[in-house]
Amino acid sequence: MRVAMYYHNQDVRIEEMPVPEIRPGELLVRLEASGICGSDVMEWYRRPKAPLVLGHEIAGEIAAVGEGANSRFEVGNSRFEPRTSNLELRECRFKEGDRVVIAHHVPCNTCYYCLNNQHTACQTLRQTKLDPGGFAEYVRVPAINVDRGVFLLPDSISFEEATFVEPLACVLRGQRLARLQPGNSVLVIGSGMAGQIHIKLARALGAGCIMATDLIDYRLNMARSSGADFTIQADQDLPPYIRQVNQGRLADLVIICTGAEGAINQALSTVEQGGTILLFAPSNPETTISLPVNELFWKGVTITTSYAGSPADYVTALELIRAGNVQVKGLITHRLGLAETELGFKLVTEAKHSMKVIIECQR
Repeated sequence: MRVAMYYHNQDVRIEEMPVPEIRPGELLVRLEASGICGSDVMEWYRRPKAPLVLGHEIAGEIAAVGEGANSRFEVGNSRFEPRTSNLELRECRFKEGDRVVIAHHVPCNTCYYCLNNQHTACQTLRQTKLDPGGFAEYVRVPAINVDRGVFLLPDSISFEEATFVEPLACVLRGQRLARLQPGNSVLVIGSGMAGQIHIKLARALGAGCIMATDLIDYRLNMARSSGADFTIQADQDLPPYIRQVNQGRLADLVIICTGAEGAINQALSTVEQGGTILLFAPSNPETTISLPVNELFWKGVTITTSYAGSPADYVTALELIRAGNVQVKGLITHRLGLAETELGFKLVTEAKHSMKVIIECQR
């Protein structure tokens, strides 16, 4: 089968690999669509691990079902195998031809973090992955992912729309942790792909005034289409503008969707008393900032972070897309064949005239 092997952002090669062989409890999925995520082009994070096959926003059709693919699984020593005793066999909930969306990271559901509703802090979640990755014609889904990370697609959701389930699940978790309430004003700093989904979800959840920043007019125009009431260039003086359009107040919730160091300082200057700052994007590992601790204390500002999403977030995201509450198709700007994956990485890296780039893995 063909795969798009990542070496660095300007070097993504089409190579041949054997179709993965599945074991008991596993699935082989014929991939139809894979979205390029902003995290895929973070070279400081990806390049040290190269060469590798990236891609985790994926959807496709089940090509083969391993024996016992609906068995219950237990966790031990980072191995996920069907139980060898008291095995409960039922009719498999998956079959060849089923259309599915797949979570590449799944939690153990039994550790301290999972039991305290912090599934994305689970070490199992951070270790689980697909074989070889989403920019390929086929992918092997390990048993633990089959057990808690494969979701049937309704006929009304296309494969390309299904690639938004993973990023929307991440955004859902972020806004939940940030305690967004109906009527809250929201400022999104950075109107890339994550920023657009934050705008759409905030609108769906009943946010009041939604504002967005970026340095690129193309993204600001799309932010308005996504539901932002007001947009402004990120290099402008933000606090006076925010007060002008938001009834004299700063933003109740500031969501940082860029790793730029200056974005954090902007968030500190634009959050209202009693408000929240959500750090949604990682920065370069060397990035450090000074915090005005006393000012944050007296203003009652909360700073929180969010990484990834839980299986429950996937289910909710899928339903939001199915119901049309969060419409994602309009965010797709490019549909490329697998052989054009390097071009897709170039478009996402440049971030000038593209938003969501979809790789159609079978062409």
